[in-house]
Amino acid sequence: GSKTPGHPEYGHTDGVETTTGPLGQGIANGVGMAMAERHLAARFNKPGHEVVDHYTYVIAGDGCMMEGVASEAASLAGTLGLGKLIVFYDSNRITIEGDTDTAFREDVGKRFEAYGFEHIKVNDGNDLEAIDGAIRKAKADLKKPTLIEVCTQIGAGCAAKEGKASAHGEPLGEENVQQMKQDLGMGGHPDFHVLPEVREHLEGLVREKAQKRAEWEALFATYAQAYPEEAKEWEVWHGAVDMQELLEDPEMWEFSGSVATRSRSEAVINRLAKRLPNLVGGSADLAPSTKTLMKGRGDFLPGRFAGSNLHFGVREHGMAGILNGMALHGGLQVYGATFFVFCDYMRPSMRLAALMGLPVTYVLTHDSIGVGEDGPTHQPVEQLASLRCIPNMTVFRPADGKETAAAWMHAVGQTEGPTSIVLTRQNLPELEGTGVEALKGGYVLKEWGDSPELAIIASGSEVSLALAAAERLHKEGVGVRVVSMPSMDLFEKQPESYREAVLPVAMGKRLVVEAGTSQG
Repeated sequence: GSKTPGHPEYGHTDGVETTTGPLGQGIANGVGMAMAERHLAARFNKPGHEVVDHYTYVIAGDGCMMEGVASEAASLAGTLGLGKLIVFYDSNRITIEGDTDTAFREDVGKRFEAYGFEHIKVNDGNDLEAIDGAIRKAKADLKKPTLIEVCTQIGAGCAAKEGKASAHGEPLGEENVQQMKQDLGMGGHPDFHVLPEVREHLEGLVREKAQKRAEWEALFATYAQAYPEEAKEWEVWHGAVDMQELLEDPEMWEFSGSVATRSRSEAVINRLAKRLPNLVGGSADLAPSTKTLMKGRGDFLPGRFAGSNLHFGVREHGMAGILNGMALHGGLQVYGATFFVFCDYMRPSMRLAALMGLPVTYVLTHDSIGVGEDGPTHQPVEQLASLRCIPNMTVFRPADGKETAAAWMHAVGQTEGPTSIVLTRQNLPELEGTGVEALKGGYVLKEWGDSPELAIIASGSEVSLALAAAERLHKEGVGVRVVSMPSMDLFEKQPESYREAVLPVAMGKRLVVEAGTSQG
């Protein structure tokens, strides 16, 4: 049978391409899918062999058009000229609280035209020929994305509910359902009944799509013969990362001196860029500060879609929703960056990435209070705890270059959930003993004495402070173990035997050092 939650979920119901419970998210996801299509097409298509050539369709409603994330994403889509993006706007002018006139009177079509969209209006949502004509017109212009505004009546066919807000979130009721079936000529059928002609139509669609798939596979076979190197590259882009090769690559672990972990991340990103051709990412207008530019990989710009560096503008929420769409599309390793404090602007999309298990990487710099002159508005002291509260989100707070490399290793090797890498603005020393062990989330970095009585647990910028404090305590005769804990999430997933070896129950004295707020 069909799983029918109020908000369909990706991975649980066949045919559901994304989880879009919060309104507006689907528009951002669609923009991300359209961006992924343009990038892959620019990288792989050859004359007569267009192996990437699809449109992205979004179905949105009045509520979606009110959400800020939709505006952010649509603005970028228009700027980029994503001509293969088509958004259907179900304009029924009704919300849960009543007519949209109470809070939403703008001309959505004009607004989208200002973003750079083509706007086509269909006055009757039941006029299939008009809708088909609108789609054909949209496809004729590949320089602009298109908003097809389709005017509909909520509750149409149910006389008691037509055009009323109660049709949105309330059951029709058995009496109304029976009357509606009578009015539609379906009286006498069981409560749940699929007409034979409907089943036949759907089965025909399945056969049609299977044929389309077979045609694409035949096209790719000829592509592989004509362009064998590109075909091999395609398989690399759509395959798993060779983690063993990365882990054993000495360059990935080479660091020295005292440097901010945001700069360590920059080095890792550019080393990965040489090894992962499908790595794409960018920031919300902060690349020089977040250190996330890939050198020599070009920019993703209007009409120049082969570049790997994305420019989201000051649109954190839109960026996060777009990254989800790109990850859902497939073929790409994606990341997005901003100051850590601004992850609050991204949280709904980050939560959905975790819910869907999408391998999106968030580069979050300017951690805690060491952010320079910007003051408390830019000091993220509560964000670390809040991100850790999101189920299926891996949070990494590295202490130096090697732990930063480990964080990125986890991120690019992860297939079942997003990763947040939290980085400093201030310089941190390169520590002795850090490295691949960080992939376990927590490990013994150093200890003094044969039977340490105290464990100091720290992450990120506080690890070097913990080491200095432990050194001083040792001189005063106290046995101390310093545990670096870059990722509580990964540490908690380790076998109990490993966790006991790192933090024995018998070692009752424990001190946790981390520059952030906590509860309990």
